[in-house]
Amino acid sequence: MSEHLFNAVYLAVGSAAWLVAVLKFRAWRRDPSPGLLVVAAAVAAPATSFLLAAPVLYRLVDRVTGVGNLATLLVYLGITGFSAAAVVLALIWTPPADRAGAPAWDVSAAGTRRSVRRRLAAFAVLAPVMAVLFAAGGATAPETPLTFDTEFARLPAIACFLALYQGQFAFALADIGRVCLRHAARLPAGWLRRGIRLLAYGSVTACGYVLCKIVAIAAAAAGTDRLAWLSTGLGPAFAAAGAVQITAGFAGPAGAAWARRRRDYRALRPLWDLVYRADRRLALEAPPTAWRERLALRDLEWRTVRRGLEIRDGQLTLRPWIDPAVVRAGARVAERAGLDDPERAALVVAAGLRSAVAALREGRPPLPREEQAVLPGLDTDPADERAHLVGVARRLAGPLTDEALATAAAAR
Repeated sequence: MSEHLFNAVYLAVGSAAWLVAVLKFRAWRRDPSPGLLVVAAAVAAPATSFLLAAPVLYRLVDRVTGVGNLATLLVYLGITGFSAAAVVLALIWTPPADRAGAPAWDVSAAGTRRSVRRRLAAFAVLAPVMAVLFAAGGATAPETPLTFDTEFARLPAIACFLALYQGQFAFALADIGRVCLRHAARLPAGWLRRGIRLLAYGSVTACGYVLCKIVAIAAAAAGTDRLAWLSTGLGPAFAAAGAVQITAGFAGPAGAAWARRRRDYRALRPLWDLVYRADRRLALEAPPTAWRERLALRDLEWRTVRRGLEIRDGQLTLRPWIDPAVVRAGARVAERAGLDDPERAALVVAAGLRSAVAALREGRPPLPREEQAVLPGLDTDPADERAHLVGVARRLAGPLTDEALATAAAAR
């Protein structure tokens, strides 16, 4: 099989995985936690292995170091790093009911810390043993970026090296796959469950790589090359497919959360514009242009939180001008339309704020405190406040809001 195909696939998979790893490391820097660090390592280690496994970089490593096939050792040590991270993730993702009441992601309990240390210690011993076996095997020539396993399987030290590598990798895949399947079954529908399931499916797919390698290596050790295609063709295909699924599993929930933050940030713009036009002192800076907002990709959580706070400040500022008749009309319109409580609150607030802006524009005096309307949603739980404000923003220009304003105006 052409090395060009392996270069294209391995470099693409490795680069994509490293992009995800960088984002995970950035998230860990913002919110230092053992879980995020392990996830970042679980993505970065195999990403590096895929890059080094590309024949073009494989040969470059050999030329720079002067040691033939050294890239194989580095590739397999990278996968060993993934295995170490995977078994730790399997431990801290084990459902609480199976860990004596300790919450998921909690590594502060003494028993959990001891288990993590034991697993990491085992891999800390395994890595140098693999390096010693690789060096003892003397498999430095010929250079074999794609056929190392079957080319040198008859050397006892290399056979032990390959057996240790495939054995620990298979154990890690089975461990993380088992835990992810059980973990996903306990999660509500959504991107987190999809991501955890993708991790499980990717682990099962990657087990196909291990199986192909074991069969091909055993055949080569027995003196036949008839099954070498399992090692050089089908096995790498399973590895690449599994890596794509595992990387997507790690990236999917975070990507969905980013998209949701960006959607909320942009959805709040009409409501923010409304209160900003009423009182420009509410905002720390002038509104971004449409293009700047469309291209906003970073700090979306901070931007969205700040926008929500400024909207809440604007709502308090506008309260003396909110028409109580519009609030009552909005409640009646919502009832006739059969809206649920959150949608009803959003409609009433949207109509009330529009009435306040209109009153300010017409120069009406503020209402006395005792006559001011109390809008729903002020006591919304913080976890639901953003959804409430987004609902208000989407109702601003809606037909039911127009109907509430028109009903109140006709009753005057």
